[in-house]
Amino acid sequence: MSNHSNISVQCVVGDIAQQSDVDAVVNAANAQLRTGGGVAGALHRAAGPGLAEEGQPMAPINPGQAVLTGGHNLPNRWVIHCLGPVYGIDKPEDQLLADCYRNALKLADEHGIERLAFPALSTGAFGYPAEEAARVCAATLESILPSLKKVRLIRFVLFDEAARQTLYEALAQRFTIDPAG
Repeated sequence: MSNHSNISVQCVVGDIAQQSDVDAVVNAANAQLRTGGGVAGALHRAAGPGLAEEGQPMAPINPGQAVLTGGHNLPNRWVIHCLGPVYGIDKPEDQLLADCYRNALKLADEHGIERLAFPALSTGAFGYPAEEAARVCAATLESILPSLKKVRLIRFVLFDEAARQTLYEALAQRFTIDPAG
């Protein structure tokens, strides 16, 4: 539970393609909204080809942008696709990464999405240092949470304990983290 709203924040190790109790999962997308490596590959494999087909007319998207598609064969109704910045190339990367989280949460709120799961955006193939990315994520959450009306649960799903710990520490400086996470 965070300090200034009734939004629960969790931080867990797991598979973002298997979060069956959330309404939407956030995809660390590529500009073309096609399947790829990492999170995008896992989500596209689980969702089936319909996900890329639905995304095609929306592509290309820009760093920091978020777009919404259906979940297809995923256990979630929605997928929010965010294009994170490539570290060292897309500038200013901290602003673009903050835009990803902000735009994804605004989109969720506008569509009445109450529960959503995020990966650690831009920290994989895009090379964003995990600790810096975690600080940007925590600061962005702190600034946008008071404006959200519909979102009730934000879960960060990390691929290993080290990644979870890094994000948890950044979030815990600003929020009370839900014990489930």
